Amino acid sequence: MIKKLQRRFALSRKGAVDTVKASLFCALQNISFMLPVSMLYFLVGDLMGGVVPKGRTVYYAVGCAVCCVLLLLTTWFQYNSTFLTTYTESGVRRIALAEKLRKIPLSFFGKKDLADLTSSIMNDCAVLETSQSHFVEPLIGACISTVLIGISCFFFDWRMALAALWPLPVSFAIVIFSGRVQNGFSRRAMAVKIAYEDGLQEYMETMGDLRSNNATESYLAGLDAKAKAIERRAVISEFGAAAFVVPASMMLKLGIATVALTGSTLLVNGTLDILSFFMFLLVVSRLYDPLEGALQNLAAIINTNTNIARMNEILDHPVQTGADALTNQGFDVAFDHVGFSYNKGETILRDVSFTAKQGEVTALVGPSGGGKTTASRLASRFWDIDKGRITVGGMDVSKIDPETLMSLYSIVFQDVTLFDNTIMENIRIGRKNATDEEVIAAARLANVHEFAEKLPEGWSSNIGDNGCALSGGERQRISIARAFLKDAPIILLDEATASLDVENETLIQAALSRLIADKTVLVIAHRMRTVAGADQIVVLADGTVAEKGSPEALMQRDGLYAHMVKLQTESQGWTIE
Repeated sequence: MIKKLQRRFALSRKGAVDTVKASLFCALQNISFMLPVSMLYFLVGDLMGGVVPKGRTVYYAVGCAVCCVLLLLTTWFQYNSTFLTTYTESGVRRIALAEKLRKIPLSFFGKKDLADLTSSIMNDCAVLETSQSHFVEPLIGACISTVLIGISCFFFDWRMALAALWPLPVSFAIVIFSGRVQNGFSRRAMAVKIAYEDGLQEYMETMGDLRSNNATESYLAGLDAKAKAIERRAVISEFGAAAFVVPASMMLKLGIATVALTGSTLLVNGTLDILSFFMFLLVVSRLYDPLEGALQNLAAIINTNTNIARMNEILDHPVQTGADALTNQGFDVAFDHVGFSYNKGETILRDVSFTAKQGEVTALVGPSGGGKTTASRLASRFWDIDKGRITVGGMDVSKIDPETLMSLYSIVFQDVTLFDNTIMENIRIGRKNATDEEVIAAARLANVHEFAEKLPEGWSSNIGDNGCALSGGERQRISIARAFLKDAPIILLDEATASLDVENETLIQAALSRLIADKTVLVIAHRMRTVAGADQIVVLADGTVAEKGSPEALMQRDGLYAHMVKLQTESQGWTIE
């Protein structure tokens, strides 16, 4: 049962156990509300006899006090077990999702956009938090208490029990059968919501382009249409739920009528006493109250199926695993007949073989889409290959835990990611336990000190969201400083200078020259002049190794590499006429 609850509501094991406890307390609370009914039953019986016996007065007084205490205790335990544990589980759920995302291969993120993942972590978790605290436990508790009370009713009079309980399965069946309809509405509502969030994110990221092309007004018109689509879907979803919940609630009301009619008939026939009739009227009036809420809760739980499915998609996705111990002998990075595809039928790399040797610079060049960046990502196990083998010092990277493997790599991307923090802390990401002196030393090697010491607060200056207070060259130098601080034996440079001006490119190239000394270096570049001094050139075209060798040998071969060098040389002489 625990595992089913975990799966059904995207819970941790502790969360599932807490859900069971909370449901039991909800049931106890519902049953405790029936205690005053039993007291009233005995009191009416005594009053119908004409007088309340002397000893019963104290009994009723004590009984009322006990009922009040039980109601307070059960309510207190119900509140704590339901709400407090729910909020704890909500935090656990978010952390579990984040931990899962940390271990999932990057191929998963290629199929998901940021808005979708953010919605799963934030919005879906919030929906499930509300569902667990307000819907799940009260529903299960209402079902448990109803079953227990219903069984007890049969001991009094089975005919009246049937008259009282027959609407229950009918009402719940109506709501349950609405599940497919509600799930369809929920999926469509989620789709338009994600579309709007994607559009909003895109608008904020491309605001400059939209303004420069006088396209802001038309784009906002489309965004407004997406917002209205959300409103329409929300109305449709609410109507779809109400179309089933309202008839189900009306069906419950029929139970009161059938109890009255059945009781009246039996009373007239003399097969039921007036006190039992009175008791059943009291019971059904109290019994149907939590069930009406339970029907609404059931509809709300059904409506969360889409949210739960989205979260389970993340939680069920296989993770990259491997050994925590490194067994490499040296740091040569070797590709052995490697094949890879992001999706079935879409081959990116085919039978790729080359070796990036320690102490040498290996450059990956070739036309756009040839597989250069993919190859570098595979080397650091951002993705897992489909065929062949990639080794570091003879160690198969697919058998090593990705985070353990990453200790061997320093990576400098073209697109730098910085955090809204100080220069010092952004560099310290390279090695979290580094001292301030070590951070500054790495920064000087990357020429960061040239601009950091000129800022108002120096090394403690906050650089804003993604380094918005810095230029592109300054941001790139911080990225290189991280690599210096990490001081890993393998360096991956992915177009580290492609978007820089001449001055910054010269500074960064000088920093990179210091960084790559005596290390295994993989360089991805489109500018042929930046790799002219490489020890080995690997030309990737259409996912295969078109040619490889030293720059001099490839120029003599007059193949694809020589052709690319020639084209770039010619383009340098281009002028505006």
